[in-house]
Amino acid sequence: MKRGDLVWAAALLSVVALFAAPATREVLIGATRAHPYGMGFLKFAVLASMGELLAIRVVTGEWKAPAGLPYRAIVWGLIGSALALIFPVFSAGIAAASSAGLLPSLPGPLGEKVSRAFWISAVKNLTWAPTLMLAHRLTDTWLDLAGGRLSAVSSIPVAKVAATIDWNGFIGFVLFRTIPLFWIPAHTFTFLLPPELRIIFAAFLSVALGAILAFAKRRGAVEARSRAVGA
Repeated sequence: MKRGDLVWAAALLSVVALFAAPATREVLIGATRAHPYGMGFLKFAVLASMGELLAIRVVTGEWKAPAGLPYRAIVWGLIGSALALIFPVFSAGIAAASSAGLLPSLPGPLGEKVSRAFWISAVKNLTWAPTLMLAHRLTDTWLDLAGGRLSAVSSIPVAKVAATIDWNGFIGFVLFRTIPLFWIPAHTFTFLLPPELRIIFAAFLSVALGAILAFAKRRGAVEARSRAVGA
């Protein structure tokens, strides 16, 4: 185990401790209620960036910052702020659709609660999430091509960004696999939580997804080398 592993783990445990300790948890929940956009930004900027660092560690075996890490953290933060709006929008919309009898539901109070959480997650992840994922992939690719320099982003044409993206991996894995197999089940649980805890749980999920994507990327690289050797 490297020193960076201990530092990263300690940082994650520190965040967990803040939400586990009753005193700090109440302060954070109060801040989330009072400042949903700002707290959404902060949670995702920190935790999702940690997930990105973990992904690089898994793939390369080293702790290395990606190009333009501060700008990537800002993008993650903006996603967290957006979710502070998107979560209640989809929650209210599904509640209205369910009340109108437009969506099936399991019997009983618990079945209704689980069904509603599932439909919020499913509808959100099958409609809004792909757009978000594409926008995030574009910003990541732009920063990669710009070497992390914001001043160089405007000189890189959209066509070059589009040509650089691995569309097979994005569509075949990110959209067709992580959405049904990871995001819909995970966010079903998210929407069973109290509203003030949903954003922080979603931010923790981004850490887990970073590891999943990294393992998939490393496995794909190994398979590609195996095919090359076999050829």
